Amino acid sequence: MKELKYLNAYFIKYRGRLLLGLLVTIIAAIFKLVVPREVGNIVNSVRRNLEGEIDLSTMQSELLTSILFLIGATLLSALFTFIMRQTIIVVSRYIEFDLKNEVFQQYQRLSLAFYKKNRTGDLMNRISEDVSKVRMYTGPALMYSTTTITLFFVVISYMLYTAPILTLYAVAPLPILSILIYKLSIAIHKRSTIVQQYLSKLTTFTQESFSGIAVIKAYGMEGRTNINFEELAKGSKDKNVDLARVQALFFPLMILLIGISNISVVYIGGNQFIDGKIDFGTIVEFLIYVNMLTWPVAIVGWVSSMVQQAEASQKRINEFLSEVPKIQNNTKEKTPVKGAIAFNNLSFTYNDTNITALKDVSFTVNPGETLAIIGNTGSGKSTILELIGRLYDVEKGMLTIDKEPISNLNLDSLRGAIGYVPQDAFLFSDTIGKNIKFGKDDATEEDIIEAAKKASVHNNIIDFTKGYETILGERGITLSGGQKQRVSIARAIIKNPKILLFDDCLSAVDTETEEEILQNLYAISKDKTTIIVSHRVSSAKNADKIIVLEDGKIIQQGSHNELVNLEGYYKELYAKQLSEKEM
Repeated sequence: MKELKYLNAYFIKYRGRLLLGLLVTIIAAIFKLVVPREVGNIVNSVRRNLEGEIDLSTMQSELLTSILFLIGATLLSALFTFIMRQTIIVVSRYIEFDLKNEVFQQYQRLSLAFYKKNRTGDLMNRISEDVSKVRMYTGPALMYSTTTITLFFVVISYMLYTAPILTLYAVAPLPILSILIYKLSIAIHKRSTIVQQYLSKLTTFTQESFSGIAVIKAYGMEGRTNINFEELAKGSKDKNVDLARVQALFFPLMILLIGISNISVVYIGGNQFIDGKIDFGTIVEFLIYVNMLTWPVAIVGWVSSMVQQAEASQKRINEFLSEVPKIQNNTKEKTPVKGAIAFNNLSFTYNDTNITALKDVSFTVNPGETLAIIGNTGSGKSTILELIGRLYDVEKGMLTIDKEPISNLNLDSLRGAIGYVPQDAFLFSDTIGKNIKFGKDDATEEDIIEAAKKASVHNNIIDFTKGYETILGERGITLSGGQKQRVSIARAIIKNPKILLFDDCLSAVDTETEEEILQNLYAISKDKTTIIVSHRVSSAKNADKIIVLEDGKIIQQGSHNELVNLEGYYKELYAKQLSEKEM
């Protein structure tokens, strides 16, 4: 249970409710103790009446008293059991809520490199299925364990007080049961870990299949995909069946051992009654006690299984919670950003692929200036934007914002000052209006419309039946590629940031729309630092500065007029794209 120690902080947080639940559990157990005792009294009263020791009216009086005690004790036991569930089970829901939030916040803190190494389905499984398994430990397992321990202590104490010898025979099978449970728990733990791993694989596979359903259908791969899913599902089924086989041993063992206890009570109790050592009612009372302990004893196995599964799940959760984010916020105080960006002999290599994306890159961009970056695929253009957003840390060289090393800036202040439009525009499964408003929480309807107009997407939106209230499909698949890019641009514009980063975000729009958007962008970016990454010269020609990247190195830089008069990559690209446009 060492992995479950992580949850102790939550138990301390809700200790008041848990202590109340513990107290109520003890009270409920005490009232449960009354029932067998009163049944024993009823049996003794009837026996004494039959044997002539008491008359009928005395027996009736004793029966009435015992029945009233039975009803009262049962009602009070039910009441306190209800309160017990309301305290302990509710606490488990609070812990589940807190743990899910903690895991999700950790996910948000982790760097981009983490998400390149881990699959979405596995991440989803840990915050849903694994946390749910842990909740069973903090709630039902804790409640039933408390109930079992309390009931055992109260019942066995009373049984020892009433008939010590008979009690020893009645509880003799329990140590054997404990040893068997321990052995089975080890096997369950191993199998539970494997089951959770298979569940993660299934979640990942289905998530990727649904996200890529268009590609699967286009290539006619439904059959192959279904076969792959069946293979995974079969593996998961086999592991679950293997786990179920071990778990299935619990209840037969418990029924057998409880049966042995009942036989012992009847045989040993019968002999003691014949010898005059105990009353007949005590035998009946002990039979009820033994059967009362049946459920708690059976629960031991179930609780053990829950704890083992929770331990396996918490271990998987701890793996992520113990992950230290590579991007740390080194400054707690807010640091205003004006937007002066400088790269000084900067080189960068991706650790996961060992690809050197940038080699000795140097340039500056001042507030109010627009920089365009041109280059082939894989030349390092997007890496520059990722470094400015501090999605990765600089390893060699220097990147400064307002003449301050980027790592010295408050991370929230830095990213709050950036409006970023990625190459692959991502939109949430929400309305178009809320997707644009994502860039600014307090944006008004007028702000949303104005941003959409500047991104040249307003006319498209109002043509939809529900306009800005149109619900987008997952990842914005309701819209065309160009519309998604323009909504993403509107989302960056409405934020009104100090730094605007556009990563080839006009690749899916026609040249006329591109020109319209660029004119709007140049108008709104006069007091902002703007960096435009593109394959098109048309997106770069009006920029104050242009740099050309090739294999991570700057091979040309200057203004459009300077570069078109200079032999090299930019002039050739300009001539090629100009001829294509004319054609």
